[in-house]
Formats: sequence, structure tokens, C-alpha cells
Amino acid sequence: MSQDNFNKHTLLLENREILEMTGIMDVESFNEEEIYALCDYGDLLIKGEGLHIEVLDLNTGDMKISGRITALVYSEKS
Repeated sequence: MSQDNFNKHTLLLENREILEMTGIMDVESFNEEEIYALCDYGDLLIKGEGLHIEVLDLNTGDMKISGRITALVYSEKS
């Protein structure tokens, strides 16, 4: 798939406490320390403490997370 066909993916991290994202296709797993989200640009592992999914709308691809974010790690899609 060419990147021209990918959904737009953005991240907005505010004070390492609020993370707003677009282009999220699914959430594979989550707990208070890790959230594993899927998007066209690679799978995204969000690590932190006290993580909570405040908003998840898979129709629009929007997701909002609160908590202390310590890492954002992408892995390539297989």
C-alpha cells in the first residue's frame, strides 16, 4: 500500500499527560502501563503510568489518552 492511501496520522502530546491522536485503526491491548494501538504508519506502543483511554472513536480514528506518558514506540507493520 502506498503512503498516499494511508489515513492521516497525527500525535499531539501536552505536558506528557494528555496524548491526542488521529489515524488509529484499532487498539489491540491496554492497561495502566501500556496501550498498543494500530495505525497505517506502524503499530504504536504507548508506555506510561496511570494510562486511561479517555476517547476512542474507531469510526473517525480519534483517540485521547491521559496519564503520565513515558514512551512512544513505533514498530513496522508486517
